[in-house]
Amino acid sequence: MKRAMFGKAGTAALLGVLATACAPPAAPPTVEAESAVAAGWTRPPEILSVQRAAASLIFTGEAEPGARVVLRSDSGAAYAAVADARGRFDIRMAAPAGDLWLRPETQVGQDAAPSPDRLLIVAGGRGPIAILRAGGPTRRLDRAPALGAVDSDGRMRLASGRAPAGAPVVVRAGGESVRVAPDGEGRWSLMLRPSNGPDEIQAGGGRFAWPGEADPGASPRVERAGQGWRIAWTGAAGARQSTWLPDAA
Repeated sequence: MKRAMFGKAGTAALLGVLATACAPPAAPPTVEAESAVAAGWTRPPEILSVQRAAASLIFTGEAEPGARVVLRSDSGAAYAAVADARGRFDIRMAAPAGDLWLRPETQVGQDAAPSPDRLLIVAGGRGPIAILRAGGPTRRLDRAPALGAVDSDGRMRLASGRAPAGAPVVVRAGGESVRVAPDGEGRWSLMLRPSNGPDEIQAGGGRFAWPGEADPGASPRVERAGQGWRIAWTGAAGARQSTWLPDAA
């Protein structure tokens, strides 16, 4: 992930608190936002949650009111819906047989605004469902443990997760302990120093054995690693990224 993601804190203590990087859901679009659309500016859609209904997955999010929202795969397959007057949308799709990468995109008239984020569905939804974000923490949409993800770029690591009712989370790694205050959604993130190999991260009373970076090779790639899933993928400007998603409790 981008070097700037970790700022100056990487040279300080073993653990440095990162201000919560997951912003709260966008407020309902204003007149100014609608004027921006008319002027040719369109904001990308934001996926907020997922629900499973029988053999289907239903993704809920926010976009420009009246915009057509598309989840597009690298193979060209697409799933779409139209946002209502408040900008809310639901996209229903059959659960895939295996792993599926999707990129959210907003279409307003002839304008299209692809999101820089990637939506990953692991093992047809039987595994994690997450939003991978270059330069920010991975956002788990499925039922994740206290430690939802560890993102790394070979230099620094970013641990993140969600706390029940926004309660403070105690994170321990490398003999150090930090108390993290979640944001309004209960989401938190914390910078860790790099590790040359597997080590233990404690969060919210749970113990998680981080298996280390993904080996060089094909990208994107999803594989089992320890008690979780490890993803090798490519961020902005071809930067190599590695994300570990612990198994749900």
